[in-house]
Amino acid sequence: MQTTINQKILKLTEGDITEQQTDAIVNAANSALILGAGVAGAIRTKGGSTIQKACDKIGHCPVGGAVITTGGNLPAAHVIHAVGPRMGEGDEDIKLVSATQISLQVAQDNGLHSIAFPAISTGIFGFPIERCAEIMLSTTSQFLEQSSKLEKVVFCLYGQESYAVFARSLKNLHG
Repeated sequence: MQTTINQKILKLTEGDITEQQTDAIVNAANSALILGAGVAGAIRTKGGSTIQKACDKIGHCPVGGAVITTGGNLPAAHVIHAVGPRMGEGDEDIKLVSATQISLQVAQDNGLHSIAFPAISTGIFGFPIERCAEIMLSTTSQFLEQSSKLEKVVFCLYGQESYAVFARSLKNLHG
């Protein structure tokens, strides 16, 4: 499923984000930038140790922030590590908006044309996927309405259930 916003593509797909043929993929990171389980674990396994070494050099990223590293052995040349909120820490919606906006801005600032996101914070951080879809899709839509460099934003969802939630949210947002 996809829509066009200001001549830019916003696309939903179901699958493995580490296989995306975009300039960058987004890692749902922790603030210590340690590639542990979930999306980060898959990125570490498939991308190789150079990604963790690059994260170690950066050292830290605040919640709501994002940093960029090499993509190592991944098809994507870059990984943008976005630190989403944990449920219960407060201001979760604002922090997810920020992590999404900063990821898009980092991609644009680095001259990238395409980026793929997972459903940030919906795994072990416990963020409700319905709220995640609404926040990330509306934030991305607003960014694309103003952006002149990004050409394509993909939301690569793990599993049909997550895809269906994002598809409903995108349909509600853009008809």
